[in-house]
Amino acid sequence: MSKVIAITGAARGIGFATARALKAKGATVVIGDIDETAAKEAGERLGLAAFPVDVTSRESFTAFLGKVEEAAGPLDVLINNAGIMPIGPVTDESDADARRCMDINVHGVMLGTKLALERMLPRGTGHVINIASLAGVLFTPGLALYNASKAAVIAFTEATRLEVQDRGVHVSAVLPTFTNTDLVAGTRSPKGQRNCEPEDIAAAVVDLIGRPRPQAVVPRKFAAQVRMGGLFPEKVKQAISRRYGLDKIFLEYDPEARKAYDDRIRS
Repeated sequence: MSKVIAITGAARGIGFATARALKAKGATVVIGDIDETAAKEAGERLGLAAFPVDVTSRESFTAFLGKVEEAAGPLDVLINNAGIMPIGPVTDESDADARRCMDINVHGVMLGTKLALERMLPRGTGHVINIASLAGVLFTPGLALYNASKAAVIAFTEATRLEVQDRGVHVSAVLPTFTNTDLVAGTRSPKGQRNCEPEDIAAAVVDLIGRPRPQAVVPRKFAAQVRMGGLFPEKVKQAISRRYGLDKIFLEYDPEARKAYDDRIRS
């Protein structure tokens, strides 16, 4: 895979696993993260160039993409992966958390997409991949801010894809289910189900770059549920939610186990 690929939020979790998987496929990968120390350490572990990037800042994001192209050449793929996930009762979520969640998860994706398209459209080639979530289509108590942000990412990605589809540039969304990263710290898995690993999402991204299409659901078995979910009666949807414990997962969690993550995303 002879492509130049930039990934945001890649010091940990899905971004880190994706960088490693793409490097193994022969891509030239450059990673970014708002945590400059963690980005540098991740870059050293992976043997990749790494730079700080604040996805909420046009100046910072522009500088990051400029450094990517200086270090590796014209950008072929941007993976907008950076995101945060505050959880808990909606009335307990602060205004600051709400603004920060939307600023990173939504405006960061929008900004990255626009900046990448400015580079890709004149060349008539490129691919923007936005890491969304099944939370953008399957709504869950205790996850209102994150649900809203990922629903916005899915809508923005699809509208942008339709706008540029005849100009040689692909725009895609990835919708992972629960994945074992810091985002789910202090929570439990849905009853009878296994969380995905970051490597599962990374594999889906690698496949999506090789076979561009509008959307990839991870795991793939949930794709039909995504397509059909809106047709289910409300009582059926609520029964399914109770059956798997989804009605309480993000309301009944361990605050102590989650404290380090919460402190980091609010710092």
